[in-house]
Formats: sequence, C-alpha cells, structure tokens
Amino acid sequence: MKKFSRYIILIGVAIVIASCQKVINIDLNSASPAIVITGNLNDQPGPYIVTLSQTVNFSQPNTFPAISGAFVSIADNTGTVDTLYETSTAGTYNTKKIMGVQGRTYTLKVVANGQTYTSVSTMPQVVNFDTLVVVQRIGGFRGGNDTSYTPEVVFQDPASVTNYYRFIETVNDTLLTNINALDDSYFNGKYIAYPIRHRLNAGDSAKIEMQCIDKGTYQYLTTLGEASGSTNVTPANPVSNISNNALGYFSAHTSRVRAVKVVR
Repeated sequence: MKKFSRYIILIGVAIVIASCQKVINIDLNSASPAIVITGNLNDQPGPYIVTLSQTVNFSQPNTFPAISGAFVSIADNTGTVDTLYETSTAGTYNTKKIMGVQGRTYTLKVVANGQTYTSVSTMPQVVNFDTLVVVQRIGGFRGGNDTSYTPEVVFQDPASVTNYYRFIETVNDTLLTNINALDDSYFNGKYIAYPIRHRLNAGDSAKIEMQCIDKGTYQYLTTLGEASGSTNVTPANPVSNISNNALGYFSAHTSRVRAVKVVR
C-alpha cells in the first residue's frame, strides 16, 4: 500500500444545505400515490436509463409498483430529442441516440397517468479523479489493536466555480446505498483527499465512482440523507428537481471510476 504526502488536505466534510428549502410533509397512511422518477445521464457511452414507479401507503409492503406505458423523452440544448423506449423490465426506459456531453443542458419530460413532469439538468465540466487510496487505521476511539481501512478519493478542486460531487461505492461487487455528496465550500481550489466513511477489511475490493453533479441533484441528495436519518414523527420528502410534485431526481453528470484492493 502506497503512502501519500501529507500536503494533501484531509477533510471530513459536513454536508451543508440551505435552510430555506421547501419540503413536503407526508401523511404516511393516507397520502395519495406519487410518481417516483429517477433519471441519470453521464458523459460515458449510453444508453441512459429513466425509471418510473409509484409510492404506496406506509402500511403496505415496501415495494413500489412500476409505471408502464409512459411517454419519456430527453432533449439537449443543441436540438437533439430522444424518445425513450420501455425495456422488458416494466417501468425502465432507455435512450436510443442522445449523448452525454459536458456543458450541455438536458430536459427530461415524462407523461404518465395523465400528468406531465419535467426536469432540467446541466452537466458540469469534469474534475479529474486523480487516484483512490486506502488509509490504514489501527485502533478506534477506545484504542486497542483493531485494524481497519478507509478509502479516500484524491482530486484537485477547481477554484473558478462552485463544484458539487457525489461518490458511489461498490465493495466486493455489492453496491452500497450510503449517500456521499458534498460541495466545495470548505476546500474550494484545494488539492484534497476525501474519506469515504465506510470501513474496509483486508482482502476487500472497492470501487468508487466520482460524479460531478449540478446543484439541483446535490440538493436532492443532501435532503434525502437528512430525511433518511430523520427522527421526526412525520418525515419530509427530499427536495426534488422534478416539477409537479414528483419524487426522485434527474441528473446529468460526469463519471470517473477508480478501483483498489485492500492488502495488509
């Protein structure tokens, strides 16, 4: 395992969100079903996927039924319009021709159950994913000789613009669901190592996807993290970037992946 210089600024970044965001409170047992839209488009070769499903009441099984037969399209600001087709998996729609290009703005349109939903996302310029390292840690808060390993993403943040990032972790071929999203408020223009707060063990293989996302996606992810950890009796929905009170998000982002295997 390689050691790296201490001039890299190691930070534990707290996720910061605006206090003025609008949220929607839910009556868990009597809320009308709502559409859930998830769309991702990146700067790697397609096809890109949009999924549609519907919420259920809290007392029902936690399985969101898929929405079939919808009209789904994605257009970019150069005039390309792509009508997605539904795959053999109900509620999953794939693109046919549109390409993900840094700097372009994309508009998602969904017509389902007599309602129209739209979302706009601009793909940022890529920030290079320099390397993925693993830091060995001996002992925990209580001391001892316990050994664990933490993956850290190393990259140079540009100083010229506000940047938003998302990190998706896969360990031993299992995709983890923890949310790692941050902006560069505390490290604008710095060369940093950002720790992914997940413990690895010797022999594990880890893969990290680094996404450069826009502000709307960042707000959704951070408020989703808050809602997931909420202790309120009535939780609040995360702030979606999709119109007409839809749940979910649409993200046009860059994607870079690095992998590492933990050795003693």
